[in-house]
Amino acid sequence: MKIYKNFEDVPALKYAVVTVGTFDGLHIGHRHIITRMRGIADEKGGETVVVTFYPHPRLVLYPDSRSLKFVNTREQKYGLFREYGIDHLVEIPFTREFAARSSEEFIRESLVEGLKVKSLIIGYDHHFGKNREGNIVQLRKFAGRFGFFVEEIPAKFMDGIAVSSTQIRNALEEGNLVHANRMLGYEFSLAGKVVKGDGIGQGLGFPTANIKTGDADKLLPGNGVYACRVRYEGKTYQGICNMGSRPTLGSGGFSIEVHLFDFDMNIYGKNLTLFFIAKIRDEKKFDNLEELRLQIGRDKLKALKIFGEM
Repeated sequence: MKIYKNFEDVPALKYAVVTVGTFDGLHIGHRHIITRMRGIADEKGGETVVVTFYPHPRLVLYPDSRSLKFVNTREQKYGLFREYGIDHLVEIPFTREFAARSSEEFIRESLVEGLKVKSLIIGYDHHFGKNREGNIVQLRKFAGRFGFFVEEIPAKFMDGIAVSSTQIRNALEEGNLVHANRMLGYEFSLAGKVVKGDGIGQGLGFPTANIKTGDADKLLPGNGVYACRVRYEGKTYQGICNMGSRPTLGSGGFSIEVHLFDFDMNIYGKNLTLFFIAKIRDEKKFDNLEELRLQIGRDKLKALKIFGEM
């Protein structure tokens, strides 16, 4: 996959099959769009193009929404686009000046003149241009005027609810990883570096790796204990992860700690990737460390049962 920061750098393409959006999460609804794009491109001997934006438009247009966190980091999103067979990614720097362009200007200058779009495939709720004025009705009008094909992909429903990035973010914040992963079509993950902890887990018989993530905009699951898979240097291990403030220890600050099963290596300073499977329980304050130790043992047994049922 080739990546560009503006339309001028994109070379002449063979039958450009284009989609536009932010694509946070790259969930099963997004996959439906990409599958359709890939099918048209293969049929026409063309190339697939994703047009996306950075930073996220909401962060530029609504500065008070700085608390908004995202399912994927940029690197994760790039990796998924590659995995799903996208040929070209155009990541446009999103500014207020860019947002002020009308929907017609965007279609004519960026997609028609810039990419020579032949097919435009969009999601059911797609809006674009100044004040989000552009919609499927306008697109069909522009398609006739500028000579390209446009297709709207319907919503993907799960349990009677349309799958969306917002629904996934809500599920993650609630700790409902089973539902979030079903909507994503893959296991939610986060990556980070192992940093020095206080060693209390080691004393309890459950040594933990303390994880520091590198992206402040990355959404984290709600506080609690989770069954997770951990990837380290190409191998995958089972484990349990605690997200929260460790109330029994009175540390106060937020931490991410993971205990890997059947693992005995010094990994300080190393990078791990955690894949969240299911929530085991809410975070809880225990009266003493012995109660905490017994509960961690129960958490491990429950996690092993979850893994055994997969």
